[in-house]
Amino acid sequence: MFKNRLLKVWKHISKLAKRQNIACFRFYDHDLPEFPFAIEWLNGDVHAAEYKRRHGMEDEEHELWLAACKQTIAEVIEADPERIFMKIRQRKAGRQGQYEKFNDEKEEKVERIVPEGGLNFIINLTDYLDTGLFLDHRITRGMVRDEAKGKNVLNLFCYTGSFSVYAASGGAASVTSVDLSKTYINWAKRNMQYNKLYKDTQHDFIHGDVMEWLDYMPKDTYDIIVCDPPTFSNSKRMEDTFDVQRDHVMLLKKLLKGCTEYGKIYFSNNYRDFVLDRDSIPAATVKDITAQTTPFDFQGKLHRKCYMIQK
Repeated sequence: MFKNRLLKVWKHISKLAKRQNIACFRFYDHDLPEFPFAIEWLNGDVHAAEYKRRHGMEDEEHELWLAACKQTIAEVIEADPERIFMKIRQRKAGRQGQYEKFNDEKEEKVERIVPEGGLNFIINLTDYLDTGLFLDHRITRGMVRDEAKGKNVLNLFCYTGSFSVYAASGGAASVTSVDLSKTYINWAKRNMQYNKLYKDTQHDFIHGDVMEWLDYMPKDTYDIIVCDPPTFSNSKRMEDTFDVQRDHVMLLKKLLKGCTEYGKIYFSNNYRDFVLDRDSIPAATVKDITAQTTPFDFQGKLHRKCYMIQK
């Protein structure tokens, strides 16, 4: 059953990716309840994350099942099993799961450089829950690059800085990147440097709590703001908790103060039941761009929302 499904989706999605010259894409996402994986092709490597569930198997039995799944993936896509990286994706309170080390320190760290949109990004296949490149925002990143020339860009909750790199490659006058994790801020800087775009006079990387930083954010400064907050965060490094449904209006009001007169915000989040409170947002334009920013390999599978909000 798993093999048949993989054969079908791999043939279809890999063909579309090849036609569009896309080297990194997702080709399976929980298609079958019995095989709850998110599987991505990353320019020759495969990242397969199993969603945590009550499977009823003993540890040894589960290990054997995972090994069999890995072998099936290798056969279907004709990949070297050594280049297939299996993980268990379990939900953790807040955003801590994303920041904490996933890998056993004894294991060798595996980093790769992968291409996207004419740029290159450092991914890590072993140490963290995610690889360092969220493939679902491929189109949104391109939109930011197309509009960035001569603009001041702010990237909040910047993760590994892929939006920042796209903005810089589009000729942004300045790019400011903010994240709570020192690991990701350093990673973002490395991505900028690897693409030979980094200029210390134009690119600022800030390690800090975004919500706290916003209280001191310069007003009427940014032409483009990218904001992709966690659904919920209760990090020890934050003074308060953050809940995207409860707090998004307050967050967007602060961002609008930081925008220039015709500035715009790209706001997204992954909360499945998120409802935007449009009437409480003091902006000239609030547009749902979820559909137009959903890539072909995430059609019907993506639960994130994405909005363009113009001051």
